[in-house]
Amino acid sequence: MINFTKLLGGTPSISQALKDVSKKGQSKLFKECNASSPLVVFNITRRCNLDCLHCYLESKNKKYAGELTLEQIKSTIDSLEKINIPILLLSGGEPLVHKNIFEIIEYAKNKGIRVGLSTNGTLITKAVAKKLKQTKIDYVGVSIDGARKLHDKFRNLNGAYNMAIKGIRNSQQAGLKTGVRFTISKVNAPDLPAVLDMCVKEKIRRFCMYHLVYTGRGEELVSLDMDNIQRRQVIDFLIQRTLEYKKKKVDFEILSVDNHADGIHIYNYLKKDNPKAAKEVLKLLKFHGGCSAGSKIVDISPTGDVFACQFWQHETLGNVKVTEFNKIWLNQKDKQLCKLRCKADHLKGKCGRCKYKSYCGGCRIRAEVVYNDPWQEDPCCYLTEEEIKNKKLKKT
Repeated sequence: MINFTKLLGGTPSISQALKDVSKKGQSKLFKECNASSPLVVFNITRRCNLDCLHCYLESKNKKYAGELTLEQIKSTIDSLEKINIPILLLSGGEPLVHKNIFEIIEYAKNKGIRVGLSTNGTLITKAVAKKLKQTKIDYVGVSIDGARKLHDKFRNLNGAYNMAIKGIRNSQQAGLKTGVRFTISKVNAPDLPAVLDMCVKEKIRRFCMYHLVYTGRGEELVSLDMDNIQRRQVIDFLIQRTLEYKKKKVDFEILSVDNHADGIHIYNYLKKDNPKAAKEVLKLLKFHGGCSAGSKIVDISPTGDVFACQFWQHETLGNVKVTEFNKIWLNQKDKQLCKLRCKADHLKGKCGRCKYKSYCGGCRIRAEVVYNDPWQEDPCCYLTEEEIKNKKLKKT
């Protein structure tokens, strides 16, 4: 996740943020495994009331066999509490169709875990928003994938946009921190300015743009993804919008997900006019280490399978029905985990020769879909050969 607002605004101090994180420390076993306490995406159900074109779980509005019981979900949350995870993101399918959603949120909150909800927003009535507020949930992220007409097309439902906007309003009126999630492709890229304008108009304080990852029904959208010239133009547009909002003192945060080249591009942008800020940005990028799959993020499926990230649905690390999550996460014999936690040693092609490979690392899923090799270069890196020229990294 690349926070444009923080990197381009310099507030709060990045150095101070790094110092605060370093004070938390980790157990000896975590250090031996080269692991962190991960952000956990928990797909508590595959069922969804919509049928979205780019769904990575290919969800439909039907009951799926083998999904975790409430007690199994609670047991898994108990395991997550032990390793002090930074946040639990409840997703789906559509998490609000789960009959025990409020009880699940309350259970995690009572364990002292920060909880976010990833939803299509269509089911957030005033009553649901009130119940969510009562659970003390920390954040609600609603997916919007274009202006009204295009959003409805992506969601395969006329009226889905109006329902989602109403859900956002209900959420905000209930006092919930609410943001927008936007998965970009060349189809909806022209709608990006309109979506940002809508966010500002509705006083939504957080916008997160997801780069397309080719998995689930998303595999069918490879041909609809932007090329790297368009991708760079989009990021330049977001940089300029971020600076405009900062100048106008608009309380609005812009982030991107699933392409850490965005962070390197911001660093290169700052080097020209603000080298001091650029140096601070590089420190933060190095600390985060780029792609977090299997190192700082993990996914738990509706049936209990554990994956390196929410898009890595074809290679399981284990199942929480059989093995406690902690043991799966700290398994030093798992070859996939070991390679992901020292990914810079295994990268090939453009990613392998990039001087920022420890800061970025590209997306391993996109590489696997395009080249049939997860360690090949990320086809969606838009940095030029000159920008990635391999020189000795300076100490930061």
